[in-house]
Amino acid sequence: MSRENRGKLKLLRRAAAGLAFAGGGLFLMGWPFFRFITYAGKKKSGKKQVLADTPAEKPKKKDSENKNWMKWFSLKHTTINHPRYEHEEEYERGKAWCQAQPVQDWYIYSVDGNHLHASYLPAEDPKRFVVMCHGYRGTWYGSMGHMARFLHENGCSLLMLDMRGCGESEGKYITFGAREKIDVTLWLERLQEENAARLPIYLFGQSMGATTVLLASGHALPPEVKGIIADCGFHSMKQQLMDIASGWFHFKRINLLIFSMEIFCRIFAGFSMRDTNTRIALEKNRRPVLFFHGEEDTYVWPENTKKNYELCRAEKELVLVPGARHLCCSYVDAPLFEEKLLTFFRRYDG
Repeated sequence: MSRENRGKLKLLRRAAAGLAFAGGGLFLMGWPFFRFITYAGKKKSGKKQVLADTPAEKPKKKDSENKNWMKWFSLKHTTINHPRYEHEEEYERGKAWCQAQPVQDWYIYSVDGNHLHASYLPAEDPKRFVVMCHGYRGTWYGSMGHMARFLHENGCSLLMLDMRGCGESEGKYITFGAREKIDVTLWLERLQEENAARLPIYLFGQSMGATTVLLASGHALPPEVKGIIADCGFHSMKQQLMDIASGWFHFKRINLLIFSMEIFCRIFAGFSMRDTNTRIALEKNRRPVLFFHGEEDTYVWPENTKKNYELCRAEKELVLVPGARHLCCSYVDAPLFEEKLLTFFRRYDG
């Protein structure tokens, strides 16, 4: 081989090594991102641990690595897209009402052995049950507390879930609806034990909770489940990560990061990001769905709910609330939100 060809081969090898090193580095970047996004650390200890509603409210971690992640993630979008930003008084009032109620603690085990918790609040003269699913790293008394009192005063017995890895529920990883949807079906089985009168049941979710109830709609549910309410849910975990990357950081190409996240999700958390895609569930679902989304939401883009609405093959209604950010539809226009809920109940209570 000539000296010139040997030189070219050497350059090619260096270039290949550089590309491999860069690609490996980008791949490994997926590990801390995966851990930050999904890790809840709620091992099977039985100890109580209260988490906050959104990344903007999460308590500080002890280790310096997680502190750095929190500093990086405490961005404008996580702050302005929470009810406390513009509706703190109403938020705290709803939270205080929930915490003051004589709720019953219910527990079940998930299919993978996590001890799950929910708070049950029966109505005096119940007309229906509403299963309430909070959002990412939320609590049963958080942002959904604003509507809990209204629902309870209008004849709804409430089963307010602590989603896996949150509140008093165990769970090492948050799976963005992939496993939470199965948890919801198990809670429905438990609720049926209380539902001797076979009253109507509705699934009501916010944010990740909205995606969870949409995913659950593709499963075999009790006939008493009459409808689903989905407030500001995302279409899939992958889409949500891509929206954040492009909308917050102006990163247009994160395919390698998504690929590494998928591998880590499969190996460590036992789910695929494809399991969080609402398409199949919504194409199978035949129960009516009431969709809400704030038009000013920059945490979960309104296009997610529009896409979910288009995919839905059942009876459906889409309510877009002008001026509302994430989790804030019921705060910005409470009369509209409440009327839509009551109309939905009257139409499908049967």
